[in-house]
Amino acid sequence: MAIRHLISWQDWSDSEIRELLDFAIYVKKHRVYFAGHMHGRTMAMLFQKTSTRTRVSFEAGMTELGGHAIFLDWIASNFLLSDIDFEAAYLSTNVSVIMARLKKHEDLLILKKGSSVPLINGCCNLYHPCQSLADILTIALDSPKKIEENRLTYIGVHNNVANSLVEITAALGMHLTLTTPIAQKESISEQAIARAKSKNTVTWEPDIKKAIKDADYIYTDTWVDMEFFNDPNFAKAKEERIQTMMPYQINADLLKHTGAKVMHDMPIHAGFEITREVVESGRSIIFSQAENRLDAQKAIILELLEKSE
Repeated sequence: MAIRHLISWQDWSDSEIRELLDFAIYVKKHRVYFAGHMHGRTMAMLFQKTSTRTRVSFEAGMTELGGHAIFLDWIASNFLLSDIDFEAAYLSTNVSVIMARLKKHEDLLILKKGSSVPLINGCCNLYHPCQSLADILTIALDSPKKIEENRLTYIGVHNNVANSLVEITAALGMHLTLTTPIAQKESISEQAIARAKSKNTVTWEPDIKKAIKDADYIYTDTWVDMEFFNDPNFAKAKEERIQTMMPYQINADLLKHTGAKVMHDMPIHAGFEITREVVESGRSIIFSQAENRLDAQKAIILELLEKSE
């Protein structure tokens, strides 16, 4: 049987994505059923990028499933010194699954080439599929509507999170409105956009009040990549980006125009893309969204291993 990976949603059919979402819901509601499923198995977690939720949710997930997770810092490992596919080939002989959080999508594809076990994209510059599954899981658990009846508005920089939201909403038939004043060509997945256009599930709306008018959920993300936020060499570009994006902040005044709930994938830079008042308000489901990373990761691990055996 071929090895199944999760690099993006590109290689997953609509029905496969829906089945994974349904499975994640089941895992969430029946955690005790899966307590020993990873007994005697190990996950390697390879990190180039900083992380809180990705590391904690995958490591805690493996522990709760009865397995073990090994943290590998890219800089402290020989991935920094050797060919990536060679190191991946070795790693595959010791673990059952690899999760990698890398800066470049191209490096992830090389890692995949060398891996003989399932590889999970824990975030790269182009995609964040694990986050998007947790996002949709959150909506599915929160909303009384069928998932495809909900309307989601993403407001912010077009980035890896936006690409994965475009992909997963297209697969599920859920409408996504994008308000993305900064949308650099190198950050946009044309394949994701093509899929969504073919399903007529994505629209672009530059007017923020029009964008949220019919939304059930409003989603925002950091305006500056986490590795650059406190980098003095990026200070000028950061300031320019903030000036461009401040009119698109999620705040109490904006929420007067909508009944939508608010989402954010974290880490949050309060006072920039969203105010602390909104994060702590009754309209926010941000912390439930973050909690759902745990069950989404579990579902992904279990699904990939089942389909690769």
